[in-house]
Amino acid sequence: MGAELSSANDGAVTVVVIAYNDAEHVAEAVASALAQGTAVGEVVVVDDASTDDTPHVLGRLAASEPRVRVVRRAVNSGGCGTPRNDGIDAARHPWLVFLDSDDVLAPKAVDTLLAVALRHDADVAAGLCVRRELPGGREIPWQEQLFTTESVHDGVAGRPQTLWDTLSVNKIYRRDFLVSRRIRFPDGAAHYEDFVFTARVYAAGPRFAVTPETVYIWHVRYGAGRASISLRRDRIQNWQDRVTAHQQVLDIVRESGDQDLLIAAQTKFLEFDLAVYLSELPQRTPEYQDAWWRIAREHVGAFEAEAVRRAALAARWRAEVLLGRERSAADVRRLAELAANPPRLAPPYAGDARRPLWDEASSPSEGTDEIVLDGLAGAPVALLPLYVLGNVGTGRRLVLELRLADLYGRTAHAGPEQATVELRHRVTGAAHRYEAAWEAEPGGHGWRAVVTADVAALCEGGTITTWDAWVTLVFRDGESATRPLRAGSGLRRLVRMGRRGRVMLLQPYATNSGCLAVRVADGLSGMRRVVAGRISRRSRR
Repeated sequence: MGAELSSANDGAVTVVVIAYNDAEHVAEAVASALAQGTAVGEVVVVDDASTDDTPHVLGRLAASEPRVRVVRRAVNSGGCGTPRNDGIDAARHPWLVFLDSDDVLAPKAVDTLLAVALRHDADVAAGLCVRRELPGGREIPWQEQLFTTESVHDGVAGRPQTLWDTLSVNKIYRRDFLVSRRIRFPDGAAHYEDFVFTARVYAAGPRFAVTPETVYIWHVRYGAGRASISLRRDRIQNWQDRVTAHQQVLDIVRESGDQDLLIAAQTKFLEFDLAVYLSELPQRTPEYQDAWWRIAREHVGAFEAEAVRRAALAARWRAEVLLGRERSAADVRRLAELAANPPRLAPPYAGDARRPLWDEASSPSEGTDEIVLDGLAGAPVALLPLYVLGNVGTGRRLVLELRLADLYGRTAHAGPEQATVELRHRVTGAAHRYEAAWEAEPGGHGWRAVVTADVAALCEGGTITTWDAWVTLVFRDGESATRPLRAGSGLRRLVRMGRRGRVMLLQPYATNSGCLAVRVADGLSGMRRVVAGRISRRSRR
């Protein structure tokens, strides 16, 4: 069957690769497209007026491979949308796949997407995208919950969670579908053009198929000289661009006449987009925070009330704080904790279990009303924004003291009994587990548990390994919740003597999101790598 499908669809697909000043990576992207096999009839590379060696690299590729065709723009477009539109116009085959010059297609991605599209007579088929962090190599699935099983849908109204997939590159498109409905990317210097393009696709009501197979590898290059748009969140213009794109998405969905889809698009923004930026807001300057707050408040303030009501518990609370407090009066750090994934709400807890409050509101004469955290009483324990602190103790072994706060009495009502700490290898996901029982603190001020980890088990000969700390809480009735440990005290570099006199360097630290992680350098060679890394970072300052 696979051979029949391949032979019947040889040359059915055009892969459109866009490139700008990316001579270093574009050949790898093109190679990944050519390696897809005979289903790829051509690879159209649109060079957006590159000024580096990209034209020469593409010239050599085109000369050596007849399936490679280069379209060179005379003037740079300023964005990604126009070159992709050029690729749509230049394509000669009935199916389209998009690829960025610094990413790659997964092996057999085109065959997988084409097969599922043909099997279900779909206009569009989507597969799983994996974010590969470089240089470390950790891989994180993108919106994995949308790609658990193969399925097909007539339009996305019956599956509104599809709106969370805003990527254009993890899909195959019937070219006639795009052309007949005049679906194109925004031209020019528009950023987050994928948001607008995918909204136009979804609003057109395609027959839409989904496969759980990985089809796209999104390279996230930290420390690169030119960060991608999604990594430039420290610039307020980036937030303004994202909000502008989302407003266009809402306009597109509104024009389609589907009110439920409009509300779903607004709820998605509250649950995802807002959280991404809120979680980083404490790191920004006061000027950035003020501008961000104003833009966000104006945008969210125009949402349907139903969109806020449908949002998940933490997202609903975040929206209520945004709309109910001025930035200067809001606890930005605490709000950032609530925007983490999974969310956590740090003490203090104002009010009580019957009427939990975000904070102690000022008097009505000062114009600050109470913000009641609705929905807390009925929320499952697994969805509560529980706050667990991890303090690092001293000694020959790694000692972790866990502190669990009582969330408006809900934690006490659930009755925490057991704690299982997992130290997870950041790249491989391998885990070491340690168990302890929760003990109630005097005066009803929460619970405490202590675990001791074997540092030697965390070592990998001559390398530096990083372990993220998670805890699973088990409650009286058997319910459980898994949360990252919040970094507490004791974050300092420690030298330990391991088995047979082996030297180990242990460094507990707080990640950018405030969670506890442990870096371990095994042996003298590992320690030399740590020192070399510090010297390298200082030289770049």
